[in-house]
Amino acid sequence: MKTFLKDLKVVELANVLAGPAVGMFFAELGADVIKIENKLTNGDITRNWKLASEDKNSETSAYYSSVNWNKKSLFLDLTNEKEKKKVIRLIKEADILISNYKKDDDKKLGMDYASIKKINPQIIYAHISGFGEKSKRTAFDIVLQAETGFMFMNGTPESGPLKMPVAFIDLMAAHQLKEGILIALIKRMKTGKGSKVAVSLFDSAIASLANQASNWLMAKHNPQPIGSLHPNIAPYGELFITIDKKQIVLAIGSDKQFIGLCHFFNCDNLIANLKFSTNTERVKNRTELFEILKIEFQKHNSKKMMNYFIAKDIPAGLIKSVKEVFGLNKLRSAVLTTGEGRTNKSVRVKTVAFQLPQ
Repeated sequence: MKTFLKDLKVVELANVLAGPAVGMFFAELGADVIKIENKLTNGDITRNWKLASEDKNSETSAYYSSVNWNKKSLFLDLTNEKEKKKVIRLIKEADILISNYKKDDDKKLGMDYASIKKINPQIIYAHISGFGEKSKRTAFDIVLQAETGFMFMNGTPESGPLKMPVAFIDLMAAHQLKEGILIALIKRMKTGKGSKVAVSLFDSAIASLANQASNWLMAKHNPQPIGSLHPNIAPYGELFITIDKKQIVLAIGSDKQFIGLCHFFNCDNLIANLKFSTNTERVKNRTELFEILKIEFQKHNSKKMMNYFIAKDIPAGLIKSVKEVFGLNKLRSAVLTTGEGRTNKSVRVKTVAFQLPQ
């Protein structure tokens, strides 16, 4: 699959996370992705988003490397007509253009869809905005998490609102734009016509509220910060400490799974208890159920429990740090490798020297 899209040419005029994540999807599948970076700002801003432990003299950061693998980079100034012409030449031959300009900046540079489709009528113009194309508001993921309900829900009554530790909304917008591009490619195959595909971080966030949105729209349940707990399912999200001081989280989604859990602990009395016999009742009585299960978990070793849970198809997870995740000897290559041959030992991106065709 690594060369599946080798005949596609992509010009990336985006920076930070969402747009570059889309570009890297195509790069991973073999497309020729050329990233245009603003040389007046020393390229994509994330080149300088470094941890305190990173080499300050390096051209790239770990953050930049996460979404810019297998691309070619060109440092150009689009306000310079000579350098802009170089980009126009690339766009004429491109299948896809990815951008994330603020309102009117694309028009000022002549990089808006109306201008680009005159140069290349068949191009798929993919654009990401923050609060929609009519808004000039600067958008970063945490701001969107705040304004679309995610931070309000996330956390506990004691912690107050918390953001998720990755830029979740950026990544959701990237996935949605990628899906739009793929649909536009199918449309072009059938009609020969190009398209404009656009998403906003705000719209992507609202769409990603999923059941939390329908809980409000249909049942007028305003989701509250309840930590890892699930408002519709129990025990789901509860954390338990084992005898060897490990933490396990449950995700019991059916009565069958609950019965299997009770069998391990020899707690068949819980199965017969009307307070816990159905998911609806378990949600109502989840605090009481948690206190019972907490005692049982403290009697057993995490490895023994996880082996049983996996064998019996009981959804449960051992809480691991990122260091532990990437320290596993048997970690599947699908997790280690974003593209074939790119493992956790070689993810840092180096700027590739690239010469424009004459």
